[in-house]
Amino acid sequence: MLIGYNLFKRMETGNEIQQTAYKAVNELGTFNELSMYNPVLCGTLPIGIDVEGSDLDVIMEVQELNDFKDRLQSLYSSKESFKINTTTIRNKEVIKANFIFNNFEFELFGQDQPVHKQHAYLHMVIELELLQQDSKLRKNVVKLKQQGYKTEPAFCTILGITGDPYAGLIQFGVEKGIITDVL
Repeated sequence: MLIGYNLFKRMETGNEIQQTAYKAVNELGTFNELSMYNPVLCGTLPIGIDVEGSDLDVIMEVQELNDFKDRLQSLYSSKESFKINTTTIRNKEVIKANFIFNNFEFELFGQDQPVHKQHAYLHMVIELELLQQDSKLRKNVVKLKQQGYKTEPAFCTILGITGDPYAGLIQFGVEKGIITDVL
């Protein structure tokens, strides 16, 4: 969990878009309002591979999904383009709320799994480590993202990982010893 917190704090003094996003997240108050769910900002902005239109993904550990859904509805239903839904991802029921705040699209995501074991977090940890290992990777990933690739498929294309890019990136991270704490 420390990695996610440190990445978020680094955004405070990061590039211009990171600083603006940091302010938006704090102004929205999600980390305070939903602190009982251990919120962590994941995705491309914290690791500096965002492109125009990148959203802010906040993942959380939630045992009582209905209570969580009610809380999100109460806190954010007045936000621009608010929508909330319940779906199943990898055989786990999840709640996702999306809305616009301070010109950023937010996605709040809750599931009954510790945040440090959720795929969004694991992907971010793997991607960060790979970016730190290869100085040219960032430019190549951003280039593919600007061409319309999602983040994980961009990494997998560059790394030659075939099949499902989301599962493939996790497997790659395990094989390379980047992550070990996977369900």
